[in-house]
Amino acid sequence: MIWIEGRLVSDALVEEYFACQLSVCKGACCWEGDLGAPLEAAEAATLDAIYEQVRPFLSPAGIAAIEQQGRYVRYEETEDYGTPLIDGGPCAYMVLGADGIAQCGIERAYQAGATDFQKPISCHLYPVRVTYHPETGFEALNYHQWEICSAACRRGEAEKIPVYRFVREALVRKYGQEFYDALEGAANFLQTRKSEKT
Repeated sequence: MIWIEGRLVSDALVEEYFACQLSVCKGACCWEGDLGAPLEAAEAATLDAIYEQVRPFLSPAGIAAIEQQGRYVRYEETEDYGTPLIDGGPCAYMVLGADGIAQCGIERAYQAGATDFQKPISCHLYPVRVTYHPETGFEALNYHQWEICSAACRRGEAEKIPVYRFVREALVRKYGQEFYDALEGAANFLQTRKSEKT
């Protein structure tokens, strides 16, 4: 594990490779799984504030799910907020592009200039998952490995893109440039030590 600014970062973020291959998976992480995208408390409030700006970028099924369940829900399994689902399947904020690839309606609104909120940070960070440990007061950043992302693993390996580098923009968005620079420095140090041993 790597300790940076009071956060534990799994070695897997620097040792494993990852780069989304949307042409293969079609964005399956937006509709696979039992729960919606995890939301920070502030993000739940943000969804309330921007919903009317985002609504035109959503699917009819997504709008119906949101109007029935709310703009966010609280999942008993995790005791955390998350996005609602359409009939227990896709995220209610998901839309399908003409190419059949899942897109985030919130991000589409952001790209169109309708809102300054890009998308939930948990989606932006994926495949990195952040877990807060209240008993110790620190966060742990782990690499979430999922079979549906096997093509992303192969592409990342072929292009030599470590997980942490793939999510660089999201890490800087959440923790700042200094955190990312420290992580990259640690990654370079570990890589140098590994090279010296071989």
